[in-house]
Amino acid sequence: MQHHRTLLQRLQVLAAGGALLLLAACSTIDRGEPPALERNATWVVLPFANHTETPLAGNRAEAIAQALLHARGVGRIQRYPTSTQQEALFDAGDAKRQQEVLAWAREQQAKYALTGAVDEWRYKVGVDGEPAAGVTLQIIDVASGDTIWSGTGGKSGWSREALSGVAQKLIRDLLDSGLARAR
Repeated sequence: MQHHRTLLQRLQVLAAGGALLLLAACSTIDRGEPPALERNATWVVLPFANHTETPLAGNRAEAIAQALLHARGVGRIQRYPTSTQQEALFDAGDAKRQQEVLAWAREQQAKYALTGAVDEWRYKVGVDGEPAAGVTLQIIDVASGDTIWSGTGGKSGWSREALSGVAQKLIRDLLDSGLARAR
């Protein structure tokens, strides 16, 4: 009987430890219902707003999102031509700027545009320095300018994990949700 109780206690400690490990690399994701999308349509990746203190975080997230769209087999993909100076000046809330990038997307004869914002892109301060990323994505119908899907999330990783890897996992999870009904 003593052996059974000791085994049960060990299992409880292992289960509690496993739960703590899972919580150490947490993610939170909220997303809308996926729209029916044409997989072979032309896509553009528009500028991502950078709401962080990390230079070029928006450009980094755009590059990851473009690569993941390509890996998911969507049609032709183009990225809005930007420079590092433009990212510093880009404000996602600027209606005039939004109209300019949508006009460019229409010139490219794109059906869908992917845009977003980076809200966190850093290594947390502390002993372990865990990577943390927070991203919001939107799929826009270029013809109407309407947002047809959006998702947002935050993810942290292990202390030895790369920030780009954590961000890639987060953006992949969000995109997989937005593209779930693409045909």
